[in-house]
Amino acid sequence: MSHNGVALRAVTRSVVFLTAGALAVTALSGCSSEDKGSKPLAEQDIAPAARDRVADGGTLHWAVDAVPETLNTFQADADTTTTTVAQAVLPSMYRLDANGRPQVNPDYLESAKVVETGPKQVVLYKLNQQAVWSDGREIGAADFAAQWRALSGKDSAYWTARNAGYERIEKIERGANDLEVKVTFARPYADWRSLFSPLYPKDVMGTPDSFNDSARKKLKVTAGPFQVKKVDRKGDEITLARNPRWWGHPAKLSEIVLRAVPRDKRATALAAGSIELAEVDPDALGRISLAARAAATPGGSPVAGPGGRPAHPSGSNLAAAEALRSWALAHEDDEQTADEELSASQKKRRALAAYAREQAALKGYEIRRSLEPAYTQLALNGASGPLADERVRRAVARAIDRKALAGVVLTPLGLPAVPVGSHLALSGQDAYADNSGALGGQDAKEARALLADAGWVPGGPVEKEKKKGDKAAGTEGHKAERDSADGDDGTYIVGEDDKSDNDKSDNKDPKDHRSGDGPRDLAQDGKQYANKLQPGGAPGAYAPKGTPAPADAATKVLAKNGKALALRFVLPSGPGSGPLRTVAGRISAMLEKVGIRTEISKVSDESYFKDHIASGQYDLALYSWPTSAFPATDARPIFAKPVPAADGSLNVEQNYTRVGTDQVDQLFDQAVATLDEGKSRSLIRKADARIWAAAGSIPLYQRPQLTAVKKDVVNAGSFGFQTPVYEDMGFLKKDVKPSSGPTAH
Repeated sequence: MSHNGVALRAVTRSVVFLTAGALAVTALSGCSSEDKGSKPLAEQDIAPAARDRVADGGTLHWAVDAVPETLNTFQADADTTTTTVAQAVLPSMYRLDANGRPQVNPDYLESAKVVETGPKQVVLYKLNQQAVWSDGREIGAADFAAQWRALSGKDSAYWTARNAGYERIEKIERGANDLEVKVTFARPYADWRSLFSPLYPKDVMGTPDSFNDSARKKLKVTAGPFQVKKVDRKGDEITLARNPRWWGHPAKLSEIVLRAVPRDKRATALAAGSIELAEVDPDALGRISLAARAAATPGGSPVAGPGGRPAHPSGSNLAAAEALRSWALAHEDDEQTADEELSASQKKRRALAAYAREQAALKGYEIRRSLEPAYTQLALNGASGPLADERVRRAVARAIDRKALAGVVLTPLGLPAVPVGSHLALSGQDAYADNSGALGGQDAKEARALLADAGWVPGGPVEKEKKKGDKAAGTEGHKAERDSADGDDGTYIVGEDDKSDNDKSDNKDPKDHRSGDGPRDLAQDGKQYANKLQPGGAPGAYAPKGTPAPADAATKVLAKNGKALALRFVLPSGPGSGPLRTVAGRISAMLEKVGIRTEISKVSDESYFKDHIASGQYDLALYSWPTSAFPATDARPIFAKPVPAADGSLNVEQNYTRVGTDQVDQLFDQAVATLDEGKSRSLIRKADARIWAAAGSIPLYQRPQLTAVKKDVVNAGSFGFQTPVYEDMGFLKKDVKPSSGPTAH
């Protein structure tokens, strides 16, 4: 959403959306009269420690995905590392608590409240009198006003990626003294707490040149516990150092180094000691867990399981890895042999010896687990083809067992496998309510009935499908296969496993299964949000050629107007694709049981979002959305109805499913303009129920958050909803033992 992630209106086309009003009104109410607050499904896991237990000094090396292109969070190419830097070095009027709820940040604010509601909404900020920029100047009304002018959208010279909320401000002025800032809104704005977090100095926001260019590469003036010391793009790292002018609790660490390390290289970097903190994938989790078990077992050998094999909850792959480790230790001396003299067996022993040393080093780390404030969804492109019919989208949704899919991903990680019940919030957040009942749970019989009602019947005549020259679900279909990582398109169709090997040859174009005259060139301005996507779980998933359909798969093809019902399921192909590959395979099997075939296609990571999701070249896809404490503002562009742009294209904002309704738009508009928090929350829940009913996207599970951390690092790890407290991070004092908190490993 607007702060760290990536998200149609009426348009002339042949698609007719079924109205949500066809469903029972009670199912769409959004919430009942009782409003019981939910709890987060998983707690924050950061090895909490009191500040007097944390050593003064030290450098924390923290793995990130990349050195960001910009340090300005309000620009289109800002990423999660941009946000991390901003949180550590810039003011935020509010920070999120463990439930993802905004709380006044006392380091910058004494108070903030609505002091007038009529004729205009007025918010009065009272600033902490000690709050100063690193150049010694007080934080004040001039900074607030400069940020408002830059982000209001009135001056096109500012290249801003988002203006939400700022365009509603009428004026900003000094209050009774220099410590008061008075903000007057032209229109009521319920999410006013989302503004000025982060707050940039007027030096950045004051002119288009400084906003557009200067703040991309450096931040000279800051006001947080840390300041930007160095941005080393050649060395792929950013160094943050203590801010000597910081007035709050002094930072325990001397420096934080944000170092770019690819996900698949992080276990090796941890073992080498070049990083102490890193989000990792399940493979690294397995290695670190195995190392911990080996360290806890006398003699360093794993606990024996059935048949004498090493026992480990992560399965046989780790048992085999442990066997290789033991074998490598026995042959470690061979590593000293010169490369040119190594035989094949010697090379293998050398590699295994290196692996063994890494495993030994990984004993010094643990995994801290929680759930990200983000969820993975199945996206259904409603722009054209079979999914333009709401009945077919609902059939897809009713065929899927969301609880089983959550279990596939989360249960092996020791995390609660509870399906997400809302598009707009997660369990623990104020706006959360399970509104999935507006669509209904898994029901294969109902799914088949919906398909039949839409005209898709088994055994109908099917036109002979072309083998060459046809295009996939969009004009980029063939290009997608050429872009795949290894040159092998790997496409197969669930339900067509009786085809000959020749029919499954490399470089085959997926079939054009679409019908209707829907628009092709969509979401031209949606591409600017591509960088903000947090793809679901891990990138990449595809089914290899020759993968058989389930034994109980439907045998009769569903057809309509001479065309078989087949949906193109597009997924990225990069490393770490295991979780998505598994989920996509399960979904395809579930759909096959009700007669829906899927063509699973892998595309390159670089092409996946830009050329497929944002441009509408897919039927089914898996990707993730972060949730926000301010869904009325941040979620609206994700679910807004599309509108035609001046050039004839379709402006989808961030709604890459192309499914939207006027009613949902109206509910968002009402919620963002309602200052009564209870009424605003109720409107958000009603909007969510109607989003469920439209079946454009199906939330599946909250994303796992696995963080490998050196055992003596405290107040850092998997933060969950809560904003990190950078000044409290550090290393335990040498004479202090780690606490036996909720850390999982």
